[in-house]
Amino acid sequence: MDDDLDHALAGVGPRLRALRRQRETTLADLSAATGISVSTLSRLESGTRRPALEQLLPLARAHGVTLDDLVGAPPTGDPRVHLRPVSRHGMTMLPLTRRAGGIQAYKLVIPAGSHRREPDPQTHEGYEWLYVLNGQLRLVLGERDLELSPGEAAEFDTRVPHWFGAADSEPVEFLSLFGRQGERAHLRARPRAQHPPERPDEP
Repeated sequence: MDDDLDHALAGVGPRLRALRRQRETTLADLSAATGISVSTLSRLESGTRRPALEQLLPLARAHGVTLDDLVGAPPTGDPRVHLRPVSRHGMTMLPLTRRAGGIQAYKLVIPAGSHRREPDPQTHEGYEWLYVLNGQLRLVLGERDLELSPGEAAEFDTRVPHWFGAADSEPVEFLSLFGRQGERAHLRARPRAQHPPERPDEP
């Protein structure tokens, strides 16, 4: 088992370098997208550093591939898609696509009681589309603080500082589509915690 693991991890470096060159991405660009330092990325690609799970997850997302593709896991012959949920930033993320490149789809679940988290907006290359399934989703996008209800959607350039979390004490489920290309930002959401002004009584 250890030999198989070592063999799989040994192949990660060449795959990382090939993916980055295929997408014509620099180490600096990849560092900005993943939060991993340029020196660490260089050591991972050269194989002088063994990758950890917390590094593989953002790298897989940045390159638009699954973890299985990144570590070269052999196909099982089972046509069903086996979702492997991962926890990140207090959320549960389930990848819904396995194809390399193009739009990547995820289902994200924010647990109940997490609405007290302080927003921590991040930026990276790409475009993202959100669609709320259940609960109230809070989206901080640049200077805007928005609340999305079930059936509402938003799309935006991820180079704009953004953060999402629960708007209240209830859990939230939403779909996320992430791609390298897309339309300009277009929001379909209402401002958070704002109410229409009272109208004076009409005669």
